[in-house]
Amino acid sequence: MAADAARATPHLGVIGGTGLDTAPGLEVLRDEAVDTPWGVPSAPVQVARLDGWPIAFVPRHGRAHEYPPHAVNYRANLWALRRVGVSRVIAINAVGSIAQWFEPGRLALPDDLVDYTWGRPHSCWNGPDDDAQHVEFTRPIDPVLRARLIAAGRSLETPPLDGGVYGVTQGPRLETAAEVRRLRRDGCDMVGMTLMPEAGIARELGLEYACIAFSVNWAAGCGTLALHDEMSQHLERGAATAVALLRAALPAVADGEL
Repeated sequence: MAADAARATPHLGVIGGTGLDTAPGLEVLRDEAVDTPWGVPSAPVQVARLDGWPIAFVPRHGRAHEYPPHAVNYRANLWALRRVGVSRVIAINAVGSIAQWFEPGRLALPDDLVDYTWGRPHSCWNGPDDDAQHVEFTRPIDPVLRARLIAAGRSLETPPLDGGVYGVTQGPRLETAAEVRRLRRDGCDMVGMTLMPEAGIARELGLEYACIAFSVNWAAGCGTLALHDEMSQHLERGAATAVALLRAALPAVADGEL
C-alpha cells in the first residue's frame, strides 16, 4: 500500500461491539475528543492505522464496556466519526442465532433488519429548527459496502454467510423463548441489541453502513446450552474472526470511493 494512503483522512470508521472494546493490531495515532450536538461519544475516536490503512475506531459500549445497548449514545458516535472524515462505517455486532443455517461461531453479513427497540433517540432531526429528514431506508445496509465484505470474506478459511435479517431488541436483558419464536415468525435470522438506531442514524448522516455479525450463542429456546455458557465459548473466537474479515476487506473499503 502506498505511504500516502497511510497518512490519509480515515474514510472508514469501525464501531466495535461486545468483545471488541479495543481492536487487535490497531496502531493508534491520536485520540480525537469530538464535541457533538448530543454530547460525548462512547469514547474518544481513535484515529489509527490497521495494517497500514487509515481508520477511525469507536468502541460502541465504551473502553470499559460501561454503556449497555439501550444507553449507547449512537448519535454522538456516528457524528464524531463523520467529523473526523469518515464516509463509511463497518459495525461489528455480537448476535444470537435463530436461523438453523447460522450456527454459533460463524459470521454473517445481514442485509435487512426489524427494529423492536423503544425509547432510544432514533433521529438527529428532533426540533423545530431542523428540517424533516424522511430518509430512504428500504435497504438499511449499504449494498456496495456489504458486497465488498462478501468478496473479501472468500479469502477466509470459513467465509461469512451472505445475508440474513437482524432483529434488534431493546435489552439489556436477553430475550424469552416466546419472544424468539415471534422473531422467527417475523422473518428474523439473528437477534441483537445494537443495529438500531445505529443504522438509521448513519443513513441520516449520509454514511455508508454495513454490519459484520458474529454469533455467540443460539437465541433463547433454539439451543440446549445455557446462553452465557455458550457465549463464553464463542465470543473471543467470533470477535477475532470478525477482525480477520475486516482486515481482509481493508484494501477494498478503506481508501476513497467504493
